[in-house]
Amino acid sequence: MRALETQPSAELGCLKYLTNPHYCVKLTKSSMFWDPNLYDTKHSFVWERGAELIDLLAPAAGERILDLGCGTGHLTAKIAAFDSETIGIDSSPAMIAEASRNYPALHFEVADARDFWFDRPFDAIFSNAALHWITEPERVVESVHEALKPGGRFVAEFGGKGNVQALVQAFYDSLQLLGRASTEVKNPWYFPGIAEYSSLLESHGFEVVFATLFDRPTPLDQGQEGMRNWITMFAGAFCAAIPPERRDAFVRRVEQLLQPSLFRDGGWYVDYRRLRIVARKI
Repeated sequence: MRALETQPSAELGCLKYLTNPHYCVKLTKSSMFWDPNLYDTKHSFVWERGAELIDLLAPAAGERILDLGCGTGHLTAKIAAFDSETIGIDSSPAMIAEASRNYPALHFEVADARDFWFDRPFDAIFSNAALHWITEPERVVESVHEALKPGGRFVAEFGGKGNVQALVQAFYDSLQLLGRASTEVKNPWYFPGIAEYSSLLESHGFEVVFATLFDRPTPLDQGQEGMRNWITMFAGAFCAAIPPERRDAFVRRVEQLLQPSLFRDGGWYVDYRRLRIVARKI
């Protein structure tokens, strides 16, 4: 396997934790570093909701399957249970280390979805809740195409057009209220619609056989603390734009803006909108 680009050391450019010293999501000026324990204990819905995507994948015994953006390995293990040869890759060394601890019998590697290569092609490539983190989708699609056998299938679900729209608006509004221009913070996510992503796949040698864009309002755990925990885990690019001593005020302002629409029955919801797509390599 060729040398793969990974995230830089967590010691480079590291800022203070968001608002709780017990959380280990470190913020940097260029990236976010994942805390596998926080991911699994407070945001397990990410992979639990993705389990139904395996039905679309329909893994078969003996197939060679890649889980792209495997996180802590739970869906990789579910795919492997079909007696397929399953490999999981993720750009986070911490996530891969946790996946290897969770499932020592499986094969996991640190790799960049934009530039990965294996010496044998795959029957299928699966990806859940990962591709919206990569703002160079063309490179991902090129790598996926290269890694599949002719006729191989690409099955993916990730944030689609309109995903977390209320949150993103609240982030920018709160930044402005704290004296930061919205143009100073680039949206870190890629949320395409069906037409945009289908065209991208078709222009890179795929036939799209299924695509849907659907709302998935998702309840968060931890009651009143749910939104704060979500911001801690996933909104590092916005929080990094705020001085450490003002991040708590930023989170409180975001909560105030979102409470009328996303807080109900004693808990928070996230306005997820997902793009689910199946394509075959021509």
